[in-house]
Amino acid sequence: MDVAAGEELSKGYAFLEEGSLAQAREVLEQAMAFNFENSEIRFAYWCCSYWVDFIQGLPKLEAYEQGDGLVARWKSFKPDYESHKDFQQKAVYALQRGVFKHALKAYSLVKDEGPTAQRADLLRKKGLCYKKLGEYESALNMLSEAYRLSPQSAAILAEMADCLALCGEEKNAKVLFREAFFVDAQRVELEFLDSELICCLIRQVKEKGYTGAVLQEWIPVYGVLYGVFNVKRELRTQEAGRLRQEIFAKENEIKDPSNDSKILVPKLINMYFWLIDHYARSNEGRAKINECLLQIRVHNEDIYRMYTK
Repeated sequence: MDVAAGEELSKGYAFLEEGSLAQAREVLEQAMAFNFENSEIRFAYWCCSYWVDFIQGLPKLEAYEQGDGLVARWKSFKPDYESHKDFQQKAVYALQRGVFKHALKAYSLVKDEGPTAQRADLLRKKGLCYKKLGEYESALNMLSEAYRLSPQSAAILAEMADCLALCGEEKNAKVLFREAFFVDAQRVELEFLDSELICCLIRQVKEKGYTGAVLQEWIPVYGVLYGVFNVKRELRTQEAGRLRQEIFAKENEIKDPSNDSKILVPKLINMYFWLIDHYARSNEGRAKINECLLQIRVHNEDIYRMYTK
């Protein structure tokens, strides 16, 4: 890359980080004039073109709509940039900072009021923005407050776990990731998770051919089998009783051919993993553990063998 093109590209990255997409596009056009064949410049320009009209249209929206719109568009943008032939992480990082600066600014204009669940979700979204900006302490402060308001939110638990993993606190991260997928695997937004701890696991499960909602349910199963979800907590007596009831209900559901066994099977297996851990910790006898293992074997022989080897 010649000097002039490199200088314009650096200016373009700086504008991307500020969220100034129109200015970024202008200088990247100049950079392409100097070196059109450069894949890094082409990709950065493509990123600008993908976002510039949307960013310019933000003032027409209410603050909450701005934030949600930016976050939703980033979610759909991720598979597009990952599959792009000229993909460059540096451009994505710069753009990510710009987009989530805009989103955080928008969410900060929203009044922290209304129902508890709504307030918790706003705090979660602010925490996500701080995380994407690399401000992990601020992110954890927001997410901790969100958790205080809504301790059974899988989305909040997963974001807290991701932040902790990014901060090097793997033990606590593993506990919270396992909890999040146990509470409701479908509510965990995989697209926004960044730590290698969970992203590596997601890639491994994807390689087995799972996608969508089915992928979400298999992640905690393989998290246990691969030793990622190996830091566990004890179930309270009330939780254990509720878990047994849920397992009974799911076993009945799976007998109905109209229900989706592809989702129910991994969900059940994960429930059995939790119940086995409970029985092992509470010394309730090997017989109950064997009953769980038998049911896992009925549902999936391969998982049974991996778990018991």
